[in-house]
Amino acid sequence: MAKLIMVQGTCSNAGKSLLCAALCRIFRQDGYRVAPFKSQNMALNSFITADGREMGRAQVVQAEAAGIAPDVRMNPILLKPTSDVGSQVIIMGEAHGNRTAREYWGHKKALLPVIKEAFDSLAAENDIIVIEGAGSPAEINLKQDDIVNMGLAKLVDAPVLLVGDIDRGGVFASLYGTVKLLDEDEQARIRGLVINKFRGDVEILRPGLTQLEELTGRPVVGVVPYGRFDIDDEDSLSERLETKSAPALVNIAVVKLPRLSNFTDFSALSRVPGVGVRYADRPAQLEDADLIILPGTKSTIADLRWLRESGMEAALLKAHAAGTPVFGICGGYQMMGRTVSDPENTEGGGSLRGIGLLPVETVFRTAKTTVQTHGTVADTAGVLHGLSGLAVEGYEIHMGETVRDADAQPFVTLKHGEHEVPDGCVTENACGTYLHGVFDAPEAAQRLAQALADRKGVTLEGAAEDPAVYRERQYDLLAATVRRSLDMQRIYDIMEGKA
Repeated sequence: MAKLIMVQGTCSNAGKSLLCAALCRIFRQDGYRVAPFKSQNMALNSFITADGREMGRAQVVQAEAAGIAPDVRMNPILLKPTSDVGSQVIIMGEAHGNRTAREYWGHKKALLPVIKEAFDSLAAENDIIVIEGAGSPAEINLKQDDIVNMGLAKLVDAPVLLVGDIDRGGVFASLYGTVKLLDEDEQARIRGLVINKFRGDVEILRPGLTQLEELTGRPVVGVVPYGRFDIDDEDSLSERLETKSAPALVNIAVVKLPRLSNFTDFSALSRVPGVGVRYADRPAQLEDADLIILPGTKSTIADLRWLRESGMEAALLKAHAAGTPVFGICGGYQMMGRTVSDPENTEGGGSLRGIGLLPVETVFRTAKTTVQTHGTVADTAGVLHGLSGLAVEGYEIHMGETVRDADAQPFVTLKHGEHEVPDGCVTENACGTYLHGVFDAPEAAQRLAQALADRKGVTLEGAAEDPAVYRERQYDLLAATVRRSLDMQRIYDIMEGKA
């Protein structure tokens, strides 16, 4: 069986996912077969595997860092929030309906055999498994039936590294408090502490590290500096959603819907020189946009209501009337049509008038479309003409079925097995598609940016690096930073049971 190392955190967004990705890359560089694992993930950013199953984006990133294909066994349970108190439950990549938090809590221990089977299968095929926890292991109201932190560590007998985020402040208290709130056998599983996102001179930190080790009885195995690694993430707390980009030659505004999903769709656009991508949740933030994007959402009808009530729809329609193109993906595409209906109560039922930018109608169904696909952009008109004939690939992940008017033009023709399927809709100044990852194809982001620049009368200088080459370079940069910062020999000893 594989050797194990588990990374838990004192809080959400402490940097567990990136640290796990770094360890996956380091172990791969050192010649090991390594795979990531997270028993239960809660995220709206998900991915569709080659066999049509859905998993969390963080484990996809970690798999890429490990140099292997994403596999749903790496994330057997995925929760996709649909409201403040409920989520869609994905088990081994397949949707099993919506549950309230209370309903799921009463059911989740029954999922332990699913988790153990997925883990054992991965462990039998690899030398090392890097396990990611969720939130904090010291959430004492949740410990009794835990299946993702110390409960999982006990189940698979994994040693644990505990990570604290010093950038938030209070890192010594959070690390000490987390350790002391755990039972003695759980404390014994913690073999090292890691301080993450440090800025400044680490020597100034030394006295605090020494005292922390004395108080907890656990060694500090590394201080990882704050780094800006351009690596896709899945967390709703992602810094990129709060970044205020300065005006650029080409300005793209992505509407920051309350239940925004798969914001990684737009990473490639932000890497084109001269392009600024910002996330907008106030009408004024749409005013100087050269393109407005309506992204995916887990709750199309609820977010469409928010769009209307917040004044964002009025601002979007005003910008569109003045000539600003609008591009919708998945839920954003659904919103751009005439109506969105939910006769089977998939999203709470009812019907709502759409924004009316595209001649399409959407009806939600209980069956969920999850498929990887590829295709070719149609001979589009207007500002998107620069994308005509472009080969694209990505994945679909939606509950809705959208029908175009008979004379409406699709945006792209996709391959579903042996069949060609027209997808999306495009007009002179508006476009929608179900294809996630449409801008990740080579040239896609660059050609769209160039079309917007030409329309605006500005000149872009330089081109974006090939996405695959860029991604690999970022993983290597992350791994190099973490390798320098952690006592890797001690971590190997921990996995061997020597420390």
